[in-house]
Amino acid sequence: MDSAENHAENTSAGTAQQDSPQFSEFDLHPSVLAAISDLGFESPSPIQAQTIPLLLEGRDVIGLAQTGTGKTAAFALPMLTHLADAGRADDGPFALILTPTRELAIQVAEALTSFAANLPDFSVLPIYGGQSYTPQLAGLKRGAQVVVGTPGRVIDHLKRGSLKLQNLRHMVLDEADEMLKMGFQEDIEEIFAASGSARQVALFSATMPSSIHRITGQYLEDPAEVRIKQATATGANIRQRFLTVMHSNKLDALTRILEVEEADGIIMFVRTKQATEELSEKLRARGMRAAAINGDIPQQARERTVEALRSGSIDILVATDVAARGLDVERISLVVNYDIPLDTESYVHRIGRTGRAGRTGEAILFVTPREQRMLRSIEKATRQKVEPLTMPTVDELADSRTQKFKEQISEALASTDLSELRPVIDAYELEHDVPAADIAAALAALVLGTSTLKPEPLPEPKARPDRNERARTAEGMTTYRIAVGRNERVNPGAIVGAIANEGGITNKQIGHINIRSNHSLIDLPEDLDPAVLDRLKNTKIQGKRIDIRVDTGRPGRPFKRKDRKAGSDRPFKRGGRGFRNDKRGGDRRR
Repeated sequence: MDSAENHAENTSAGTAQQDSPQFSEFDLHPSVLAAISDLGFESPSPIQAQTIPLLLEGRDVIGLAQTGTGKTAAFALPMLTHLADAGRADDGPFALILTPTRELAIQVAEALTSFAANLPDFSVLPIYGGQSYTPQLAGLKRGAQVVVGTPGRVIDHLKRGSLKLQNLRHMVLDEADEMLKMGFQEDIEEIFAASGSARQVALFSATMPSSIHRITGQYLEDPAEVRIKQATATGANIRQRFLTVMHSNKLDALTRILEVEEADGIIMFVRTKQATEELSEKLRARGMRAAAINGDIPQQARERTVEALRSGSIDILVATDVAARGLDVERISLVVNYDIPLDTESYVHRIGRTGRAGRTGEAILFVTPREQRMLRSIEKATRQKVEPLTMPTVDELADSRTQKFKEQISEALASTDLSELRPVIDAYELEHDVPAADIAAALAALVLGTSTLKPEPLPEPKARPDRNERARTAEGMTTYRIAVGRNERVNPGAIVGAIANEGGITNKQIGHINIRSNHSLIDLPEDLDPAVLDRLKNTKIQGKRIDIRVDTGRPGRPFKRKDRKAGSDRPFKRGGRGFRNDKRGGDRRR
C-alpha cells in the first residue's frame, strides 16, 4: 500500500477541525446533504473528512478510531449517496452493517434513518437477538435497502432463507475488534462467504489485532487505511455533570435545574434547527428570556441575538452545533447539552463555549437511558469523569420558589403605589369578615395562576432492566416462571386469561407480570393448591405449553452446540463453554 495515499493519520483534533472541508464540498447526494444540514452538521470530524471521499470513490476502507468519533456518518453518508436511487430491495438488502451488540445496532439504524430522511421510500431495518422474528421477517419481506444487525441474528436469517445477500453492494463491520473479542469470527467469515465479492467493504475498529489483519487480508481489496489518534481534552476548569432523564421529562428537568443553579448566560445545544425554535419557545412560555440561533436564521439576525446574550437582554441561547461555531461570549457560564451530541468532538466543542480565558464554567449533559454508551465514549475520549447531577428535591424547589416569591412581594411593596388598592382590601375584609392574610393568599393564588410553589416529583427514568434482575415479589405471593415470552408475542391479557381460565383462580389472585424474550415471570399466591399447578403445567398460550414452575432466579441451562437449530438465538460461546454475558453488554444471544 502507498502510505501517502492509504495511511492518513491525524494527531490533533483541533488542527483537523480547522483544516477540515465542509460536507457541502463532498460529492454527496443532495437529499443526504439536506438531511445533515437539517441535523445541524456542517463540518465533518477527522474520521469523516478522511473516510467519506475514499468511500465515495468506491474504495474499501479500514478506519482505526475510537468509539464516539463520528464513524457512523463516515460510512453512512457515502453509502446512502450510492443507494439514493437504488429503489426497492426485493431480493435482499443492498447494504449490511454488522455491529457487536443490539444496542449499537439500534443506534446505528436510528442514525441512518435520520440521514435518509429525505430519500423517498428508503428503509433501514435493525435485526438482533432478543427481539421477535415477526417484525424482522416483515421488514425483510418489504424490501429494506439497508440491514443493521448482530452477527448471530444475521446468521439465523441466512439459514432461514429470510435474508439473502447476493445483491449486496456495501458491507460495514462496525467495532470489528469488539465482535471478534465476543467470538463472532466464524459468523463474520460465514457472512462474508454468503455475500459474494462484488461489494465495497468498510471496517472500523479501535485496535488492530492479528485477527483483524486476517479478515482485512482475506476479504478487503486494496483497502485504504485511515487512522485517527484522539487528542481530545476538555478544560479542567469546566465542571461536567450528567443527568439520566427520559426524553419526555427533559423540559421539566431543565426548568427545575435552572431554578436552583446559579448561572449567568446559558447556551443550550440541540440537534436540529426545528428543535432550537421549539425549545426556545417553550422556555419563553415558562418565563425565561430565551432565543434561538440556527443555520436558517440570517447572519445579521444571528449576530443581533448573540449581542442580546452578551448585553444581558436575553439569558439563554438555544443553538445547533453549526450556529454556535466560533461563538465567544464572556457571559456564558453554563452549557447545557439538551440533546447529547453524536460524537465526542462535538461535545468538546460545545462545552468549550464556557470556561474560556481561565474562567470557570459549568456543563450539564442530558442522557436518556439508551444513550449511556455515548456517555462512556465521552468520558473515554476526554479522559475525564462526568459526575452525576443530583436533581433538586421537591423541598429544595419549594424553598427556592417561596424565596423568589417573597422577593417579588418585597419588590412590589418597595416600588408600587398601594394607596389606591389598600382601601379595597380593607373594605373587603370588613364586608366579608375575612382575615387580611386569607385575602393576601387568594391574591397570591391569582398571581401564581397554574404555577405551584411545591412541584410534583419527576418520574424516575426507566433504565434497561438487567437480565438477571427479578422484580420484588409482593407479600404473600410467589414468583413463577412460564416458558412463553415476547418471542411468542404474548401479552399480559393472554397470560391472565389462560392462568385464570385453566387454573380456576380469579384475576385478583394474579399479581405482577414481567414478560421477557423467551419466558415470563408471574406472581401467584404462595399457598396455591398443587392441583392448580398440575392443571396449569399443560396449559398452552399461543400454541406453546407454558410449563409453569417456581422461579429460582437462575437462567435455563445453556444450549450445547448440538441443541441449536436454525432460527434460534445463540446463547453460547464458541468452544462449548456455555452462556456468556460479558461486561461490555454484548452476549451471544444476537
